[in-house]
Amino acid sequence: MTEIFGVPTQALFGQLLIGLINGSFYALLSLGLAVIFGLLNIINFSHGAQYMMGAFAAYFLLNKLGLNYWWALVLAPLTVGASGMLVERLMLSRLYKLDHLYGLLLTFGLALIIQGIFRHEFGSAGLPYSMPEQLTGGMNLGFMFLPKYRGWVIVASLAVCVATWFVIERTKLGAYLRAATENPTIVQAFGVNVPRMITLTYGFGVGLAGLAGVMAAPIYQVNPLMGADTIIVVFAVVVIGGMGSIMGAIVTGFGLGLVEGLTKVFYPEASNTVIFVIMALVLMVRPQGLFGSR
Repeated sequence: MTEIFGVPTQALFGQLLIGLINGSFYALLSLGLAVIFGLLNIINFSHGAQYMMGAFAAYFLLNKLGLNYWWALVLAPLTVGASGMLVERLMLSRLYKLDHLYGLLLTFGLALIIQGIFRHEFGSAGLPYSMPEQLTGGMNLGFMFLPKYRGWVIVASLAVCVATWFVIERTKLGAYLRAATENPTIVQAFGVNVPRMITLTYGFGVGLAGLAGVMAAPIYQVNPLMGADTIIVVFAVVVIGGMGSIMGAIVTGFGLGLVEGLTKVFYPEASNTVIFVIMALVLMVRPQGLFGSR
């Protein structure tokens, strides 16, 4: 059996695949956080709960309405995004003139409420969600076996991340969004409905969390605590990439997933803490993050 640095090739590439899958979810979730913070200056601590809501929405669509994974991939993010827009209009819009801490405390409280409700109704055990028939099985690449669904998750996440970056950084709509965060009065003078734009932007960021939840359901099962287990790592990813940096969220999400996978191969004891060690080092050397601006 071929080895690299004393590690069997199959085991090494297997862990890199797991790292890429985790990185896909880190990138999607941190991208949603970066969109919300970078454009609205809101630290959305309920992002993990909204990720969990996406998984449960897919579960309900399948078991209550008989709609398969592909329908859930469209409807669940829209549903979760709509709930986020409602939260923004009724609650967050009242806090924009206050310190960021108030928004963080509100969204943290919402996360606890949402998780508590789902945990009370469904317990802590995971609920199974089967992957679509078209993506069952896998491909033998010679050096490793690649499950089709996991390959789909990586490609789909990367496509969504790149498309979001392009819209925000390279289109007129993205220019309006960025301008609205700097000087909403001038943007509104051009006939742009800034409050509606803010609401839609928040809904889009939350919808990304819902999308990640749908794609995670067949891999991690549907669990009320799945967001709580992930969101702390995702916040670390956002800090490392740079708060509000779209490209930083994408690159850092995938990159840290790979680092985590490699750590599981060469030093498994540190795999749960390596991202936080990197975060501490980055904060000491470059407090604004790798891609952030001062």
